[in-house]
Amino acid sequence: MEKSGNITWHHTTVTKKDRILLNGHKSCVLWFTGLSGSGKSTLANAVDHMLFQESYRSFVLDGDNIRHGLNSDLSFLPKDRKENIRRIGEVAKLFVESGQIVSTAFISPFLEDRELVRKMFAPGEFIEIYVNCPIYVCEDRDPKGLYKKARKGEILEFTGISSPYEPPHHPEIIIDTNQMTIEQSVEKVMVYLKDKKIL
Repeated sequence: MEKSGNITWHHTTVTKKDRILLNGHKSCVLWFTGLSGSGKSTLANAVDHMLFQESYRSFVLDGDNIRHGLNSDLSFLPKDRKENIRRIGEVAKLFVESGQIVSTAFISPFLEDRELVRKMFAPGEFIEIYVNCPIYVCEDRDPKGLYKKARKGEILEFTGISSPYEPPHHPEIIIDTNQMTIEQSVEKVMVYLKDKKIL
């Protein structure tokens, strides 16, 4: 599809800085990445709940939920996975511009795609959280029954089975969900946010 050349960026009257001052905290994206079943959505929602309880402006963008709407036209083939992550990066950027702390829970398996999203943000605004969990634990959990289907060949291009997962080289935070409780995991994220003066 050919892009239109008849568009101009319109600068808003209320800036991100204005919204940050109003909210009383900085904005950022907490980019949770890891295998299916590693605990990304559970942790993202637990962090969001803690932020909400402490009166911070926050929101969660979940991989499955986004694929029900915004990205319902995309498959799980590499090209569409790349577009899936590009779109959610752009949406996350809008939330950060609005002064909020947005958590994204996506497998986002490829290093290149995550780095492209990181480049959309100012330094310190993109916080990559590697939700690390051995695949055998993820398979044992298998909350959606996806690993069983993938092993039977019923799901193609499934991350960790028939499609690769590329772990982050230098994530801001690593959460080992097979060793840490949900409470410990949330606390680790909250401590990071406070240490970096985001909260």
